[in-house]
Amino acid sequence: MKPIIGITMGDAAGVGPEVIVKALATQEVFDLCRSVVIGDAGILERAVRVTGSPVVIRRVQYMSEALYDKGSIDCIDLNVLPDDLPFGVLSASAGDAAYRFIAKAVELAQAGEIDAICTAPLNKEALHMGGHRFPGHTEILAHLTETEDYSMMLATPNLKVIHLTTHLGLIDAIASINPERTYRVIKLAHDTLEQAGFPNPTIAVCGINPHAGENGLFGYGEEEEKLVPGIKRALEEGIQVSGPYPADTLFYRAARGDFQMVVACYHDQGHAPIKVLGIEAGVNITVGLKGGVIRTSVDHGTAFDIAGTNKADERSMIAAIRYAAELAPKIR
Repeated sequence: MKPIIGITMGDAAGVGPEVIVKALATQEVFDLCRSVVIGDAGILERAVRVTGSPVVIRRVQYMSEALYDKGSIDCIDLNVLPDDLPFGVLSASAGDAAYRFIAKAVELAQAGEIDAICTAPLNKEALHMGGHRFPGHTEILAHLTETEDYSMMLATPNLKVIHLTTHLGLIDAIASINPERTYRVIKLAHDTLEQAGFPNPTIAVCGINPHAGENGLFGYGEEEEKLVPGIKRALEEGIQVSGPYPADTLFYRAARGDFQMVVACYHDQGHAPIKVLGIEAGVNITVGLKGGVIRTSVDHGTAFDIAGTNKADERSMIAAIRYAAELAPKIR
């Protein structure tokens, strides 16, 4: 049986509904999984008109009502938005709805009714306007699943990156890194790769400073204090991890196949190399959520400037659904 993937609509004023409709109309996605959209059916119907897609939207209240037919999209319709919600405009209602879509998806995942969650992008400012003070999807999912030990992973066909820190200013990010966090993220990387079918994976850790500190020449010994003890602990448990390495050469080495995962120390250190490879190829994965909940996401934003124009590229959504389908059976 194909896995059931719950796809959340994200901020309905952005391109999320459009890329969902385009992706779910493809033969590739139909062959990969059984999909259901968690969102607003009226907005999805508008996206069908914008994209000119031949699919039909089916409103369902319960997962047991979903048919997964080719040519139609099953939608758990929360019916919380007006059908004429303006494109590309920040609104509290869209931000609140985006949170509700995620909360419903987590409820379904925890009940075992869906095998993985795939999220369309939300807008952080709209989310805050709607009364939900979270930096992004990752932190919302951690809150809803009561998870403290989690991380963000980015994946492309040639490069996978997991982060010690994400949505923090650089000074705060470095201050928050410690040996325990380093060890836990290495362990999460190892476990995630093994569950995805990579036996005894190779993992490399980025340095914090230029040239990974170069034996104390740069920085104040952050690598030795914050990274090395965590690396040594993981090595003692048989995990194939090495580093810290200079970031300016490590990503090249990983992309050519020397390592199967890179541990980045902060947001931009890990995100920039992935996005250079092409936003349409990148997928955001949240790992370590309690209950085995797996979540993947497109690696682009709401693109308010092109919402409603049918210019949005669905390839990142297809890639995110593909990763969700690949990971889900191995976790549940």
